[in-house]
Amino acid sequence: MGITPAQFQQLQQRTAASGRRLAAPVDPGAPAGAARRHSLVLGIDPSLRGTGYGIIRLLKTGPTLVAAGTIKCPAAWRRSRCLVKIMQSLRDVVRSHSPEVCAIEGLFYAQNLQTAIIMGEARGAALAAIAESGLDIYEIATRKVKQAIVGYGAAQKLAVAKMVQRLLNLDEVPEPDAADALALALTHAREQGRYALKNAKPL
Repeated sequence: MGITPAQFQQLQQRTAASGRRLAAPVDPGAPAGAARRHSLVLGIDPSLRGTGYGIIRLLKTGPTLVAAGTIKCPAAWRRSRCLVKIMQSLRDVVRSHSPEVCAIEGLFYAQNLQTAIIMGEARGAALAAIAESGLDIYEIATRKVKQAIVGYGAAQKLAVAKMVQRLLNLDEVPEPDAADALALALTHAREQGRYALKNAKPL
């Protein structure tokens, strides 16, 4: 199916936006260019066997943890069963905590086609669950998250988890998938200009 030059230009404009916004209902009453500020942010790190989620509340004194966890699916489960659990679990998270916006891990390059397909399926299940609730969804690249949280775009997962622990004043280091989800939420908070995370130093 062909598209007109005008349609192609519109498509380019949509995908070229910084911090790529996947879904965002527009408030007709808001002034042009006004950025909506959110107080309750949901981060999602999608994976077929372990989808991490984390919710933070943005206060004047700093971000605080609301909830975090990992949606785990045993290796013996079929992919279809895992996708259903991801959707149902994220629906429950949204109902329980009523987040205002969602930040999800952006697409990444995978040399293994099968891995890319499976990750895409898990990501699609997560996006469908969040989109049906009407939340704004923002896509953030993994490297950008690591740069924002640790100050180094190729940081290891443990370094990210330790910085998340420090930024949220947690007693323990969160488990890896949940930590990545919380890092996404914290990065979105920085993008709003709420917290200057770039000034935090690695442990």
